[in-house]
Amino acid sequence: MPSMYHQPPTAVTGPLEPRGQREGADSGDPQIAWTAFDSSDDVKVGVWEAAAGGWPIVNRENTETCYIISGRATITDDETGEKNEISAGHVVTFPKGWSGRWDVTETIRKVYCIAVPATDG
Repeated sequence: MPSMYHQPPTAVTGPLEPRGQREGADSGDPQIAWTAFDSSDDVKVGVWEAAAGGWPIVNRENTETCYIISGRATITDDETGEKNEISAGHVVTFPKGWSGRWDVTETIRKVYCIAVPATDG
């Protein structure tokens, strides 16, 4: 039987592991950090943070749902042109295949849950 996973509040609000500048950044200096939690094989869960800056996302390879803990960003959907301002308390889902843009205006932190695509075989 699968086991449940639990993280204390300090895992969400505490220090994260620095990972350098966000790949593909084309504005600002969005330094990112994250900590991945133990989870099952079909999902990735953790906390992620990015400093101010912007970058495109093209044809997202998986589905992610995230809960914004702090900070501010504008998310632009390439297909519709719609811009959404997100901040603490917002929940956002980015489906597989989504393309758009992140523009972080205030260091943003989120708890993420990413569905890992099944592999053939």
